Amino acid sequence: MMFGRTPQLPAPEQALKGRPTPEFDVPSRHTVLGNPLLGPYPDGLETADFGMGCFWGAERTFWQTDGVWTTLVGYQGGYTENPAYEEACSGLTGHTEAVRVVFDPSVVSYEQLLKVFWENHDPTQGFRQGNDVGTQYRSAIYTHSPAQAAAAEASREAYQKVLTYSGHSTITTEILPADTRPFWPAEPHHQQYLDKNPGGYCGIGGTGVSCPVGVAKTD
Repeated sequence: MMFGRTPQLPAPEQALKGRPTPEFDVPSRHTVLGNPLLGPYPDGLETADFGMGCFWGAERTFWQTDGVWTTLVGYQGGYTENPAYEEACSGLTGHTEAVRVVFDPSVVSYEQLLKVFWENHDPTQGFRQGNDVGTQYRSAIYTHSPAQAAAAEASREAYQKVLTYSGHSTITTEILPADTRPFWPAEPHHQQYLDKNPGGYCGIGGTGVSCPVGVAKTD
């Protein structure tokens, strides 16, 4: 499915079965921000989930954003329960590499996080990001409320306009509800990978086109 062929998502019946419980424990705290990785999170915070290529660089982009309380990486949008990294990379789980962003909306809005998302990868590439090829690198937004879904759709429309004007192709980002697409945390060594390995591979890069923020700027 991965080598020498065009990547494609498996049907549910083709996906690996996975396992009922994870084979590892998620670290308790973020190595940079110092806050817990797993919920329940403090009152007033909100959660956002994004897939934008290799999750190592995506996670660092968000933990460097003011108002972000914690981040963790994992697998989302597929079928396999508690997948391993090698399984997700095989293309047989249906997941994309994702970063969960827990944020304080009084400091940074969801719309501002969408701007970070759009500008730090190329959302027009389908099942790839640059030299990283596979369904696990597809662009995705998994929403946690109707308000997030509406904001994500509006931002996609707005960004498509400026991308088209700049000569780029059609956005392939999937926007789907998170409640039916569980987020499975990745292995401990993937969490805050670029903090533990400052010279490590990043793999994400934007189009160089600025994204309008907010519905009012879509025209």
